[in-house]
Amino acid sequence: MGEVGVGLIGYGLGGRAFHAPYVGVTPGMALRAVVSRDPAKVHADLPGMQVVPDVAALLAEPGIDLVVVSSPDALHAGHALAAIRAGKHVLVDKPFATTLADARAVAAEGEAAGVVVTAFQNRRWDADFLTLRELIAAGVLGEVVQLESHFDRWRPVPADVWKEARPGGAWLDLGPHLVDQALQLFGRPLAIAADIATLREGAPAPDYFHAVLRYPGRRVLLHSSKLVADHGLRFAVHGTQGSWIKHGIDPQEAATVAGERPGGEGWGHDPAPGVLIRAGEAPVAVPNARGDYRLFWQALAAAVRGEGPNPVPAADAIAVMELLDAGLRSSETRREIALG
Repeated sequence: MGEVGVGLIGYGLGGRAFHAPYVGVTPGMALRAVVSRDPAKVHADLPGMQVVPDVAALLAEPGIDLVVVSSPDALHAGHALAAIRAGKHVLVDKPFATTLADARAVAAEGEAAGVVVTAFQNRRWDADFLTLRELIAAGVLGEVVQLESHFDRWRPVPADVWKEARPGGAWLDLGPHLVDQALQLFGRPLAIAADIATLREGAPAPDYFHAVLRYPGRRVLLHSSKLVADHGLRFAVHGTQGSWIKHGIDPQEAATVAGERPGGEGWGHDPAPGVLIRAGEAPVAVPNARGDYRLFWQALAAAVRGEGPNPVPAADAIAVMELLDAGLRSSETRREIALG
């Protein structure tokens, strides 16, 4: 295969900031068509781009090898299955699906069809997360016994948009990022206890979650709320040799939302260092590794061409969905759910 032709379903925040810009800078990839009800919105960023009205029209376009599913959550599984049945490789934005059964169906059909099916877990390539992985691998913190992962915001008034009413609320919106990072660091936990709630007046879906993943000798706390005015905390990690505290978030999303093209000498540089505190020593600022979502896209292009592994295998997406599903059940029943 030569150039990988890409079709994009949806041109909201995901399509505009996380997908189209990166396809455009990935060697050997080309965006060839976009499904959107608003061609003018697409053409404002991508003059001359082929815009089609629906998924069927996209799948009928010649030269589409990879379909990126960035439609509303409830449509992810259906759109992914349609693309797979048309013989296309598929990238599904998070959440991979809104139910575990749908996620498993997408993964199974992709495997049977022999196509690449991947999930967009871009935050594996966040500057802060890459830094944390390096610290843990180097043993700087000793044995990690507690990790807090926060994704808080200050949005006290619910917006009148579909994302505020998405099934599962914040747990299926931001939860996939935090769950995937925990799995990447520590693997599958023994159990999960989750509290998922709606705290803002008039909010149509949950806007708060607090989940505790139980590991032998370790606890991982995943937390998000849209009622946090001081929302700078990202990580608080405590080990037998010290702690690492990180405020601020990877800058890549803000850059592409502002219209910047991924790349350049400073791309992915997070200027807010974490702080390392070891017993009996003065706190030390730890410069961040360089974040780079382009690495995901480059690896995906290679996988589609048969030249490398899938950067986020469908099995990883299923592992995330299993925890998300267990978290929903835990919150509904007010009990810890064992993961077997």
